[in-house]
Order: sequence, then structure tokens, then C-alpha cells
Amino acid sequence: MTKFDRTKIAVVLDETLWKGWSHLRRLTFDYTSDEGETSRLTWEVLDRGEAACVLLHDEGRDFVVLVRQFRVPAYLKGDRPFLLEVPAGGLEAGEDPAEAIRREILEETGYQVGEFRELFSAYMSPGAFAEKVHFFHAAVTPDMKVSAGGGHATEHEDLEVLEVPVADAFAMIESGDIVDGKTIMLLQWLALRRKE
Repeated sequence: MTKFDRTKIAVVLDETLWKGWSHLRRLTFDYTSDEGETSRLTWEVLDRGEAACVLLHDEGRDFVVLVRQFRVPAYLKGDRPFLLEVPAGGLEAGEDPAEAIRREILEETGYQVGEFRELFSAYMSPGAFAEKVHFFHAAVTPDMKVSAGGGHATEHEDLEVLEVPVADAFAMIESGDIVDGKTIMLLQWLALRRKE
């Protein structure tokens, strides 16, 4: 038993501050610590539901398939706004993560992948964001490329598809050319797998 087994949380108020593509909520709750002390806390949470991402790896040619796309938060921070990332996308309500990632792979990269495996799930920034991301790996070969990719036109996606040698992708983390968290996590997974 840990101290958190004795902790209690009681929601007092769950307010919607804004709802659109994301859901911004203000949660007021009573938090009772393991020592029995209760504090009333207020926390803002941005809920985007769940998402899935995938590392597409051509083992024969030893490269990964990445996409470059515009990201508003990077732009607002004054950083380069066109980020290199693994293919990813949000899940529709009730959608299976594997089906979502199959769709995103085809839309974003033009690859039609038969098999892939789920590696793990993670909360990317649990201090403020409720988004849970499912991480996948898929082996690809040149014959799986069935279209140009580049994103879904109705969603106003404007993606550049890149085939990056794995060694270069690793180096791009250190150089700051890859700054997306989910992409770094999947490349680190690949690096650890190689050491095995």
C-alpha cells in the first residue's frame, strides 16, 4: 500500500470554459491527502481525447518516414513552425487506436501498412493536458507506397513526406531539428531496440 491508496478526490464542479476542437475545462475538487487533510483545488485541463502515432521504419533501407507540418504553438513561441514528426492523428469518439493509425498512415504518408504493433500509451503533458497517445511501430517496404500522401485536403493538411535515414533522425534530435515529443520517444524506442 502506498500513501496514494489513502488519498481521496471528490469533484465539486466541472465547468466548460471553451469547447471546440479541444475541450477546456476548469475542475474544482476536494483533495484529501493520506494524512487526512482536505484542500479545495482548482485546475484547468485541456482535453483533446485520445490520439495515435506510429514509427514507420524501412528496415531494409534503414530509414524512417516522417512528415513535416505547420504547428501553431511552435509559431507562437517564435520557433521554426514546420515540425518533423511521425504520422499521427486524433481518434474519433469510440474509435480503436489501431484503426485510427491505419487511416492516418495512408492519409499522411501514402503507405498502406498491413501489420503494425502497439508499443505503449502515454500522457504527453499530464499536468495540464488530458490527451492520451497510443504509440505504434510498423515495418514498411517500397511496395507499400500506394499514393503521394500529404494529408487530407478537407482537413486543410499541408504535409511534406520525408524518408530520413535512421542515423540522421537520431542526430536531428541532438541538433534540435526534431523537437516533437512523440517523435523523440519513438526514435528513442528504436535506439533501445537496436541495443538489444
